[in-house]
Amino acid sequence: MAESASKAAPGERVVIGITFGNSNSSIAHTVDDKAEVIANEDGDRQIPTILSYVDGDEYYGQQAKNFLVRNPKNTVAYFRDILGQDFKSVDPTHNHASAHPQEAGDNVVFTIKDKAEEDAEPSTLTVSEIATRYLRRLVGAASEYLGKKVTSAVITIPTNFTEKQKAALIAAAAAADLEVLQLISEPAAAVLAYDARPEATISDKIIVVADLGGSRSDVTVLASRSGMYTILATVHDYEYHGIALDKVLIDHFSKEFLKKNPGAKDPRENPRSLAKLRLEAESTKRALSRSTNASFSVESLIDGLDFASTINRLRYETIARTVFEGFNRLVESAVKKAGLDPLDVDEVIMSGGTSNTPRIAANFRYIFPESTRILAPSTDPSALNPSELQARGAALQASLIQEFETEDIEQSTHAAVTTMPHVTNAIGVVSVSESGEEKFVPIIAPETAVPARRTVHLDAPKEGGDVLVKVVEGSTHINVIKPEPKAKEDGETKEKTEDADDDGDFDDDDEEEEEEEEEEEKREKVWKIGSTLAEAAVRGVKKGAKVEVTINVNTDLTVIVTAREVGGKGGVRGTLSA
Repeated sequence: MAESASKAAPGERVVIGITFGNSNSSIAHTVDDKAEVIANEDGDRQIPTILSYVDGDEYYGQQAKNFLVRNPKNTVAYFRDILGQDFKSVDPTHNHASAHPQEAGDNVVFTIKDKAEEDAEPSTLTVSEIATRYLRRLVGAASEYLGKKVTSAVITIPTNFTEKQKAALIAAAAAADLEVLQLISEPAAAVLAYDARPEATISDKIIVVADLGGSRSDVTVLASRSGMYTILATVHDYEYHGIALDKVLIDHFSKEFLKKNPGAKDPRENPRSLAKLRLEAESTKRALSRSTNASFSVESLIDGLDFASTINRLRYETIARTVFEGFNRLVESAVKKAGLDPLDVDEVIMSGGTSNTPRIAANFRYIFPESTRILAPSTDPSALNPSELQARGAALQASLIQEFETEDIEQSTHAAVTTMPHVTNAIGVVSVSESGEEKFVPIIAPETAVPARRTVHLDAPKEGGDVLVKVVEGSTHINVIKPEPKAKEDGETKEKTEDADDDGDFDDDDEEEEEEEEEEEKREKVWKIGSTLAEAAVRGVKKGAKVEVTINVNTDLTVIVTAREVGGKGGVRGTLSA
């Protein structure tokens, strides 16, 4: 899979997990099967994906980010998504405040002055060369922390990365003398970070991973079946992200600055002033995620004028309402695209730096039912840091496969192996209550990868006897229970009419209070019994005993049904064709 300059033997590999983000990156390793995020030499765990050159010296991370104000032309930022793309496919929106991408044949390049000599010509570096230099700095920071040279890594990538982008990333890593053991999708890494915890219990569930980053947002719906992940739907958005929230704060404080300084120039129209606003807006946004108030202060914002102000979280959430609503629509559209309802979702995992914003998690709480876990720091005390999830998952995956030969890794991750058939509908049995009501009991959930084997125990009739096991397909639908309209008394209606004659219109406040008192419609997910697959009779079941039903689905989608009394001998076994 990787073509590194030097491949370490499986037993000699020193591995890490890397989240190579468009805005920020992270590195992690495992200690006693637990993933830990590594801080670089500056103490940063979220390392800005930026390189800057000053007098021939190379800076990266937060140090390079600070040079966006004083040295933008020699600072390269937001280059990850450009990797492996043609120039005509590049969106340079976020590069206006730094070095601009340029076209050079089939390559996208940046022209920067990376040499110390004053008369030296600027260098033209391809985006692959920039990526190599940045990855080399990440590997160097990890090697220094671990005290030994890192040789290999698992790197996370977005789900919409093309084969050309994957190849470009692997080549850039190889040039940095780093062996890429595997590229894994960012949502899968986020889920793995949770499932690998010692206290985690592996269960069949539907998961929404909301990866909200600085310059893009990706929402993925996955089905987790016995620890195997199947992506059901993805949506990608480049309008609602962390920078959009920064812009809200920039506009807010710029207007306040102009109000306090009549006749002053708009700082948003000056590149240097705008860069200062961006850095302070991001700092203020992060502060508002931790506390209810934050300050905003910029020295010499424009024309020597200083500016200082404050904002509280409520005001911030009000002015950023449009962006927050955009995040809501992204999640709702992903669930809809997967052909599901919010009631089908068991967990929502918040990933990416922007997911630290409490209002976003609070809004998601209103989209999903109470039974859905919203795994975010502000809603669940057991939630992991959203900014570190992907690096943790990548490190865990790296520790699992570091002893494998390269050929074995390539074979196990080949599309022909990893793309497995799945059952579309649920398979289960019909349970009959004492009142005679039939109820579907799912045994194998929909979207389960095959081969699969599941077992369930059913209560037999109290008096015992023969038990008929009915194996059926099942699907879910949403049952909507609408509240009954409240009947108005004649006297009340007459009284309101008289009030209207005396005072004109009804009091709007009274009407609003009445509307709030009305019950909202309730929605619940219910199983619907589908076509019958088989019927089997278990004879002579003892009083108070249970019947065990086992369903095996083979890779060719044939179904083997076994039914027997728990603890008894014999039973019934049959095979159904696909």
